[in-house]
Order: sequence, then C-alpha cells, then structure tokens
Amino acid sequence: MKIAIGSDHAGFNYKEAIKDHLQQAGHAVEDLGTFTEASCDYPDYAHAVALAVEQGKAETGVLVCGSANGVAITANKHAGIRAAICWEKEIAILARAHNNANIICIPARFVSTDATFEMVDAFLSTPFEGGRHQTRVGKI
Repeated sequence: MKIAIGSDHAGFNYKEAIKDHLQQAGHAVEDLGTFTEASCDYPDYAHAVALAVEQGKAETGVLVCGSANGVAITANKHAGIRAAICWEKEIAILARAHNNANIICIPARFVSTDATFEMVDAFLSTPFEGGRHQTRVGKI
C-alpha cells in the first residue's frame, strides 16, 4: 500500500517511528515532512498529505501532531478527505469501518508508540463496511 505521512515538530519522532514500522511491513511510504524537530507550521504538512490522498498519489495518509486536532482540521478542508483523530485501536477501526476515513491523525502527546502502531495497523487493515454507513458518509 502507498501511504503518505507527515507531521509537525511535536509529531516528528512518532512520524519517524511509524514510517519505519510501515516500511518494515512492506508498505511504500512517502514522507512529506517535517524533517526535523524544529518548530514548524502543521498546515504545511497536513495539506501535503491530504493533497497526495486527494489526488490519488497515495492510498491513505498518516498525520501526527501534538493533539492531532490541527492536522485533522487542515486535512478535512480537502475534497474527499475524511481525516479521523484516533487515540485507541477501537477508534481507528470504527473510523475506517463506519466513516471510511482515509487519513489517520495521531495525537503524539497523548498516546504511546505501541498504541500508535496498533492504531495504524488496525486502520490500514480494516475495510469500510458500506451499507448504512455509505448513506451517512455520502452526506458528508
């Protein structure tokens, strides 16, 4: 699977760990920044990941910042993007199964890296259920 990934400075270390985790699992990961822990503006990277997914250059995306709120708000400004803030595995599963989310947003300051790997793996492996959920997603 081709995955676009991005973060701000608060999520940089998690982004690097997630990128390695995904590459070890055989995924093609496009890192769209940031590339250091220096203070930066999260919208720059959230827009880049959302645009990659929106344009079909990536099948899905991963965004990381301190709370995940900023990157989720930014990504959701893009047509066809459904970016979901996830803080535990079950939320990641529901975001995919019920909301057909195509970008997972991780709050680095509030979850462990182990929980992050579980969430990302669950997000990527959970299919959209469609059915009654498709009707709802269609209204977004």
